[in-house]
Amino acid sequence: MSLTTGPAAPQAAAVDKSPHGGGRSGRSRRGNRSLSKHNLTGWLFSTPFLVLFGVFMLFPIVATLLMSFTDFGARNVTRPLEAEFVGLDNYTQLFQDDKFLKALFNTGYFVVVGVPATIVLGLLAAILLNNGIDRARTLFRVGFYAPVVTTIVAVAVVWRFVLDPSDGLIASLASEVGLTAPDFLGSETWAMPSLITMAVWRNLGTVMVLCIAGLQAIPSEVREAARLDGAGAWQELRGITVPLLRPTLLYATVITTIGYLNVFEEPFVMTQGGPSDATLTVSLDMYREGFNFFHMGYASAMAYVLFVVIMGITVLQLRLLKDNTR
Repeated sequence: MSLTTGPAAPQAAAVDKSPHGGGRSGRSRRGNRSLSKHNLTGWLFSTPFLVLFGVFMLFPIVATLLMSFTDFGARNVTRPLEAEFVGLDNYTQLFQDDKFLKALFNTGYFVVVGVPATIVLGLLAAILLNNGIDRARTLFRVGFYAPVVTTIVAVAVVWRFVLDPSDGLIASLASEVGLTAPDFLGSETWAMPSLITMAVWRNLGTVMVLCIAGLQAIPSEVREAARLDGAGAWQELRGITVPLLRPTLLYATVITTIGYLNVFEEPFVMTQGGPSDATLTVSLDMYREGFNFFHMGYASAMAYVLFVVIMGITVLQLRLLKDNTR
């Protein structure tokens, strides 16, 4: 039996065919118009950023990629379109260049030694400042973080005084006990460890701040329960603090690794890559090739090799972060 009698059906059809688009379809069209208006407003507000990003970021990135396939040099600065396309020659030449391979090795050495030292010392500083030091805690936090925001020129002045082989702080302390301090920045053996030490001292404040934020997010009840079960400081660190801080530590590891793979300021200011290229890094070699020798195409290829290395290591670390925080 039908519930709709004769006169009612035409009326319903008439309502559905209303020129004003009544019912659900009308609301949908009004919603679409409202959504389009909001989208337009959002794009208008985003326009200044998009223009700046396109001009100063996206265009240079694309131009550098194209440049890496050419022999772009000093003669092409005013005539860029005359640069000759050389295909993958710059990339193949890179891995036959002993200086670049040395720079790649030095950069890897810097990362392998510097990243674990920065993470461990930053974590220990965070634990001490969060739990072990009650008085002047804020002063200590500012002191540890101050090198992060200090200009590299000021840092270089301080560390040159500390490492000076004749009148430096370490040399003076060594002479007091009858020892002779090495020429830290002039020795192939000591130059890179000296720069790594300076970089760790300068950057552990960032890791400390991240770890303090992570430590303060750990519920106090978890620590109290562990202590009631008889856990000591080492058991608490290994079984509670480190596992619950794993996302924070891996994030700190990612950003520290990216920073150290791009290391430039320390060798540029302190050693200029010497002695005998012992502190030459990829970024410093790239700077020399591009701005000292004007081998822009070759330097661009270096930049993209470094980009691929950074991307690969970052993706690997982020996968570890994802797998361990599910």
